[in-house]
Amino acid sequence: MPSFVEKLAQAHQNCPECPSSKIIQGFFEDLLGILFPDFSAELLKDPDQIQHKLDELKCRLSGLLIKNKHLHQSDGGELADDFFNQLDSVYELLLQDVQAMYDGDPAAKSLTEVIRCYPGFYAVTAYRIAHALYTLGIGLIPRMITEYAHSKTGIDIHPGATIGPKFCIDHGTGIVIGETTTIGECVKIYQGVTLGALSVEKNDADKKRHPTIEDHVVIYAGATILGGNTIIGKHSVVGGNVWLTKSIPPQSKVYYQANMQDPSGGHRETYIIKT
Repeated sequence: MPSFVEKLAQAHQNCPECPSSKIIQGFFEDLLGILFPDFSAELLKDPDQIQHKLDELKCRLSGLLIKNKHLHQSDGGELADDFFNQLDSVYELLLQDVQAMYDGDPAAKSLTEVIRCYPGFYAVTAYRIAHALYTLGIGLIPRMITEYAHSKTGIDIHPGATIGPKFCIDHGTGIVIGETTTIGECVKIYQGVTLGALSVEKNDADKKRHPTIEDHVVIYAGATILGGNTIIGKHSVVGGNVWLTKSIPPQSKVYYQANMQDPSGGHRETYIIKT
Protein backbone atom coordinates (compact mmCIF):
# COMPACT_ATOMS: atom_id res chain seq x y z
CA MET A 1 0.00 0.00 0.00
CA PRO A 2 1.36 3.45 -0.87
CA SER A 3 2.15 5.75 2.03
CA PHE A 4 0.21 8.95 2.71
CA VAL A 5 2.99 11.04 1.15
CA GLU A 6 3.07 8.77 -1.91
CA LYS A 7 -0.70 9.19 -2.32
CA LEU A 8 -0.30 12.96 -2.25
CA ALA A 9 2.59 12.80 -4.71
CA GLN A 10 0.46 10.72 -7.07
CA ALA A 11 -2.39 13.24 -6.81
CA HIS A 12 -0.01 16.06 -7.71
CA GLN A 13 1.33 14.09 -10.68
CA ASN A 14 -2.17 13.34 -11.95
CA CYS A 15 -3.44 16.90 -11.55
CA PRO A 16 -3.90 18.49 -14.98
CA GLU A 17 -2.19 21.79 -15.63
CA CYS A 18 -4.79 24.37 -14.70
CA PRO A 19 -4.46 28.10 -14.11
CA SER A 20 -4.35 28.93 -10.43
CA SER A 21 -7.27 30.70 -8.80
CA LYS A 22 -5.11 33.79 -8.30
CA ILE A 23 -4.35 34.01 -12.02
CA ILE A 24 -8.04 33.78 -12.97
CA GLN A 25 -9.07 36.23 -10.25
CA GLY A 26 -6.39 38.65 -11.43
CA PHE A 27 -7.58 38.40 -15.04
CA PHE A 28 -11.18 39.07 -13.99
CA GLU A 29 -10.28 42.00 -11.71
CA ASP A 30 -8.12 43.61 -14.40
CA LEU A 31 -10.86 43.19 -17.00
CA LEU A 32 -13.41 44.61 -14.57
CA GLY A 33 -11.16 47.64 -14.05
CA ILE A 34 -11.03 48.25 -17.82
CA LEU A 35 -14.81 48.02 -18.22
CA PHE A 36 -15.59 50.09 -15.12
CA PRO A 37 -12.87 52.50 -13.97
CA ASP A 38 -14.49 52.52 -10.51
CA PHE A 39 -12.58 49.25 -9.96
CA SER A 40 -9.32 50.35 -11.56
CA ALA A 41 -6.13 51.28 -9.71
CA GLU A 42 -5.41 53.86 -12.42
CA LEU A 43 -7.58 55.88 -14.77
CA LEU A 44 -6.81 55.43 -18.46
CA LYS A 45 -8.03 58.55 -20.27
CA ASP A 46 -6.18 57.91 -23.53
CA PRO A 47 -7.93 55.46 -25.93
CA ASP A 48 -4.52 54.09 -26.93
CA GLN A 49 -3.83 53.16 -23.30
CA ILE A 50 -7.14 51.33 -23.10
CA GLN A 51 -6.50 49.48 -26.35
CA HIS A 52 -3.06 48.48 -25.07
CA LYS A 53 -4.59 47.10 -21.86
CA LEU A 54 -7.23 45.18 -23.80
CA ASP A 55 -4.58 43.70 -26.07
CA GLU A 56 -2.54 42.72 -23.02
CA LEU A 57 -5.54 40.99 -21.45
CA LYS A 58 -6.28 39.19 -24.71
CA CYS A 59 -2.71 37.89 -24.79
CA ARG A 60 -3.06 36.69 -21.20
CA LEU A 61 -6.26 34.82 -21.98
CA SER A 62 -4.80 33.39 -25.18
CA GLY A 63 -1.75 32.17 -23.26
CA LEU A 64 -3.93 30.51 -20.62
CA LEU A 65 -6.02 28.73 -23.23
CA ILE A 66 -3.02 27.61 -25.29
CA LYS A 67 -1.32 26.23 -22.19
CA ASN A 68 -4.45 24.52 -20.89
CA LYS A 69 -5.73 22.80 -24.04
CA HIS A 70 -7.72 20.28 -22.01
CA LEU A 71 -10.17 23.07 -21.07
CA HIS A 72 -11.53 23.48 -24.61
CA GLN A 73 -11.78 21.87 -28.05
CA SER A 74 -10.70 24.84 -30.19
CA ASP A 75 -7.72 27.05 -30.93
CA GLY A 76 -6.79 29.07 -27.82
CA GLY A 77 -5.86 32.21 -29.74
CA GLU A 78 -9.07 32.17 -31.75
CA LEU A 79 -11.15 31.69 -28.59
CA ALA A 80 -9.47 34.70 -27.00
CA ASP A 81 -10.24 36.75 -30.13
CA ASP A 82 -13.86 35.58 -30.08
CA PHE A 83 -14.25 36.50 -26.41
CA PHE A 84 -12.87 40.02 -26.82
CA ASN A 85 -15.01 40.52 -29.94
CA GLN A 86 -18.04 39.88 -27.68
CA LEU A 87 -16.88 42.27 -24.97
CA ASP A 88 -18.68 45.31 -26.41
CA SER A 89 -22.01 43.44 -26.25
CA VAL A 90 -21.27 42.23 -22.71
CA TYR A 91 -20.52 45.81 -21.68
CA GLU A 92 -23.79 47.09 -23.15
CA LEU A 93 -25.73 44.42 -21.23
CA LEU A 94 -23.98 45.44 -18.02
CA LEU A 95 -24.90 49.10 -18.54
CA GLN A 96 -28.53 48.01 -18.83
CA ASP A 97 -28.17 45.94 -15.64
CA VAL A 98 -26.75 48.96 -13.78
CA GLN A 99 -29.67 51.09 -14.89
CA ALA A 100 -32.16 48.39 -13.88
CA MET A 101 -30.63 48.14 -10.40
CA TYR A 102 -30.69 51.91 -10.02
CA ASP A 103 -34.31 52.17 -11.22
CA GLY A 104 -35.37 49.20 -9.09
CA ASP A 105 -33.97 50.39 -5.77
CA PRO A 106 -35.26 53.65 -4.24
CA ALA A 107 -32.23 53.68 -1.93
CA ALA A 108 -29.80 53.98 -4.85
CA LYS A 109 -28.64 57.58 -5.18
CA SER A 110 -26.59 57.22 -8.38
CA LEU A 111 -25.36 54.78 -10.98
CA THR A 112 -21.89 55.18 -9.48
CA GLU A 113 -23.22 53.95 -6.13
CA VAL A 114 -24.66 50.85 -7.81
CA ILE A 115 -21.37 50.09 -9.56
CA ARG A 116 -19.15 50.69 -6.56
CA CYS A 117 -21.29 49.38 -3.72
CA TYR A 118 -23.87 46.85 -4.88
CA PRO A 119 -22.86 43.18 -4.60
CA GLY A 120 -25.55 42.34 -7.15
CA PHE A 121 -23.76 44.37 -9.79
CA TYR A 122 -20.43 42.71 -9.01
CA ALA A 123 -21.96 39.22 -9.20
CA VAL A 124 -23.83 39.94 -12.44
CA THR A 125 -20.66 41.37 -14.02
CA ALA A 126 -18.76 38.21 -13.13
CA TYR A 127 -21.63 36.12 -14.52
CA ARG A 128 -21.82 37.97 -17.86
CA ILE A 129 -18.05 37.71 -18.41
CA ALA A 130 -18.04 34.05 -17.36
CA HIS A 131 -21.10 33.28 -19.50
CA ALA A 132 -19.37 34.67 -22.59
CA LEU A 133 -16.45 32.31 -21.93
CA TYR A 134 -18.83 29.44 -21.15
CA THR A 135 -20.70 29.79 -24.45
CA LEU A 136 -17.38 29.51 -26.29
CA GLY A 137 -16.96 26.02 -24.84
CA ILE A 138 -14.25 26.91 -22.33
CA GLY A 139 -14.27 24.71 -19.24
CA LEU A 140 -13.52 25.47 -15.59
CA ILE A 141 -12.39 29.11 -16.01
CA PRO A 142 -15.96 30.50 -16.19
CA ARG A 143 -16.87 28.60 -13.03
CA MET A 144 -13.77 29.88 -11.26
CA ILE A 145 -14.83 33.45 -12.07
CA THR A 146 -18.39 33.08 -10.79
CA GLU A 147 -17.23 31.22 -7.68
CA TYR A 148 -14.81 34.05 -6.96
CA ALA A 149 -17.73 36.49 -7.13
CA HIS A 150 -19.76 34.07 -4.99
CA SER A 151 -17.08 34.16 -2.29
CA LYS A 152 -17.14 37.97 -2.28
CA THR A 153 -20.88 38.59 -2.51
CA GLY A 154 -22.74 35.49 -1.33
CA ILE A 155 -24.48 35.37 -4.74
CA ASP A 156 -24.11 32.07 -6.62
CA ILE A 157 -24.82 32.33 -10.36
CA HIS A 158 -23.74 29.42 -12.56
CA PRO A 159 -22.10 30.67 -15.79
CA GLY A 160 -24.32 28.32 -17.81
CA ALA A 161 -27.52 30.14 -16.82
CA THR A 162 -29.18 32.28 -19.49
CA ILE A 163 -30.10 35.75 -18.21
CA GLY A 164 -31.72 38.46 -20.30
CA PRO A 165 -31.06 42.20 -20.22
CA LYS A 166 -31.99 44.64 -17.44
CA PHE A 167 -31.47 42.10 -14.67
CA CYS A 168 -31.87 43.55 -11.19
CA ILE A 169 -30.57 41.95 -8.00
CA ASP A 170 -31.56 43.81 -4.82
CA HIS A 171 -29.39 43.07 -1.75
CA GLY A 172 -28.55 39.64 -3.15
CA THR A 173 -26.98 37.63 -0.33
CA GLY A 174 -27.96 33.97 -0.57
CA ILE A 175 -29.25 34.02 -4.14
CA VAL A 176 -28.65 30.77 -6.07
CA ILE A 177 -29.21 30.55 -9.84
CA GLY A 178 -28.60 27.10 -11.32
CA GLU A 179 -26.89 26.06 -14.52
CA THR A 180 -29.92 25.56 -16.78
CA THR A 181 -31.99 28.47 -15.43
CA THR A 182 -33.48 30.76 -18.09
CA ILE A 183 -34.34 34.32 -17.04
CA GLY A 184 -36.05 36.81 -19.35
CA GLU A 185 -35.64 40.56 -19.46
CA CYS A 186 -36.51 43.08 -16.75
CA VAL A 187 -36.51 40.48 -13.95
CA LYS A 188 -35.94 41.55 -10.34
CA ILE A 189 -34.76 39.16 -7.62
CA TYR A 190 -34.29 39.79 -3.92
CA GLN A 191 -31.97 38.15 -1.38
CA GLY A 192 -32.25 34.48 -0.49
CA VAL A 193 -33.98 33.39 -3.71
CA THR A 194 -33.17 29.92 -5.05
CA LEU A 195 -33.73 29.01 -8.69
CA GLY A 196 -32.76 25.38 -8.35
CA ALA A 197 -33.25 21.79 -9.44
CA LEU A 198 -35.34 18.98 -8.10
CA SER A 199 -33.23 15.97 -7.24
CA VAL A 200 -32.23 14.14 -10.43
CA GLU A 201 -29.95 11.30 -11.43
CA LYS A 202 -26.40 12.15 -12.47
CA ASN A 203 -27.07 10.96 -16.02
CA ASP A 204 -29.72 13.71 -16.32
CA ALA A 205 -27.11 16.41 -15.78
CA ASP A 206 -27.36 17.64 -19.38
CA LYS A 207 -31.14 18.07 -19.23
CA LYS A 208 -32.90 21.28 -18.22
CA ARG A 209 -33.13 21.00 -14.44
CA HIS A 210 -33.78 24.58 -13.37
CA PRO A 211 -36.78 26.88 -13.84
CA THR A 212 -37.65 29.42 -16.51
CA ILE A 213 -38.46 32.95 -15.34
CA GLU A 214 -40.22 34.97 -18.03
CA ASP A 215 -40.05 38.74 -18.61
CA HIS A 216 -40.94 41.37 -16.00
CA VAL A 217 -41.14 38.95 -13.04
CA VAL A 218 -40.41 40.01 -9.45
CA ILE A 219 -39.29 37.35 -6.95
CA TYR A 220 -39.19 38.41 -3.31
CA ALA A 221 -36.81 37.35 -0.55
CA GLY A 222 -36.51 33.72 0.42
CA ALA A 223 -38.60 32.30 -2.43
CA THR A 224 -37.60 28.88 -3.78
CA ILE A 225 -38.48 27.86 -7.35
CA LEU A 226 -37.40 24.38 -8.47
CA GLY A 227 -37.52 22.15 -11.54
CA GLY A 228 -36.75 22.31 -15.23
CA ASN A 229 -40.43 22.22 -16.21
CA THR A 230 -41.38 25.08 -13.87
CA ILE A 231 -42.23 28.30 -15.71
CA ILE A 232 -43.04 31.59 -14.00
CA GLY A 233 -45.21 33.51 -16.45
CA LYS A 234 -44.61 37.07 -17.57
CA HIS A 235 -45.43 39.97 -15.24
CA SER A 236 -45.87 37.65 -12.24
CA VAL A 237 -44.96 38.41 -8.64
CA VAL A 238 -43.66 35.63 -6.38
CA GLY A 239 -43.90 36.57 -2.72
CA GLY A 240 -41.38 36.02 0.04
CA ASN A 241 -40.74 32.46 1.31
CA VAL A 242 -42.94 30.89 -1.37
CA TRP A 243 -41.96 27.36 -2.49
CA LEU A 244 -42.86 26.50 -6.09
CA THR A 245 -42.33 23.32 -8.10
CA LYS A 246 -45.14 23.94 -10.61
CA SER A 247 -45.66 26.58 -13.27
CA ILE A 248 -47.82 29.65 -12.79
CA PRO A 249 -49.49 31.59 -15.62
CA PRO A 250 -48.60 35.14 -16.66
CA GLN A 251 -49.73 37.99 -14.42
CA SER A 252 -49.98 35.76 -11.35
CA LYS A 253 -49.37 36.81 -7.76
CA VAL A 254 -48.23 34.06 -5.40
CA TYR A 255 -47.83 34.63 -1.69
CA TYR A 256 -47.37 32.64 1.47
CA GLN A 257 -50.00 32.67 4.20
CA ALA A 258 -49.88 31.07 7.65
CA ASN A 259 -53.36 30.47 9.08
CA MET A 260 -53.05 30.79 12.85
CA GLN A 261 -56.74 29.84 13.35
CA ASP A 262 -56.38 26.19 12.36
CA PRO A 263 -58.94 24.24 14.51
CA SER A 264 -56.37 21.51 15.14
CA GLY A 265 -54.53 23.86 17.45
CA GLY A 266 -51.55 24.41 15.18
CA HIS A 267 -51.23 26.57 12.15
CA ARG A 268 -51.70 25.77 8.49
CA GLU A 269 -49.41 27.02 5.75
CA THR A 270 -50.93 27.78 2.37
CA TYR A 271 -49.92 29.44 -0.89
CA ILE A 272 -52.38 31.79 -2.55
CA ILE A 273 -52.21 32.25 -6.32
CA LYS A 274 -54.12 35.12 -7.93
CA THR A 275 -54.26 35.63 -11.68
